[in-house]
Amino acid sequence: MSDSSADLHTAFHEAGHAVMALIFGRPIQRVSIEPDQKRLGHCAVDKGVYRPSDDRLEADMLILLAGVAAEAVIAGSYNWPGAALDLQGVRRLAMMRGGAEKQAERLARRMLSRTENLLQQAGNWRAVQLIAEELIRCQTISGRAARHLYDRAQNEP
Repeated sequence: MSDSSADLHTAFHEAGHAVMALIFGRPIQRVSIEPDQKRLGHCAVDKGVYRPSDDRLEADMLILLAGVAAEAVIAGSYNWPGAALDLQGVRRLAMMRGGAEKQAERLARRMLSRTENLLQQAGNWRAVQLIAEELIRCQTISGRAARHLYDRAQNEP
């Protein structure tokens, strides 16, 4: 995979996290496709809740899964190895909710399906595209810029 292809995939991955966080009213600090020792990019979501969700555990799982789900749309397949840290978090949360391994696996699959459905909504997918384009252009964007792009996408016809 070329660097530009890797950047594109990473941009969509991180944009997916950002959009899902914004769907749930979570404030974003910044979104970046600049790699570090652990990952190729990062979406820093504030721990505080801007608009409390009915189910924080579920929202956290959806945010974690949104990266791999958004990336899969443009890549044509899931990059499970690239989402290893996200998946560890999903498994931990699913075990907290589901208890037994099989229930946790079923819950994670249901959450992935829900994530894909939310991202497929026109305004949400347009927000993923806008944020990914800006990440390709700038490498890092502020949470305020991500919020602006999300809001713009929600208001486009």
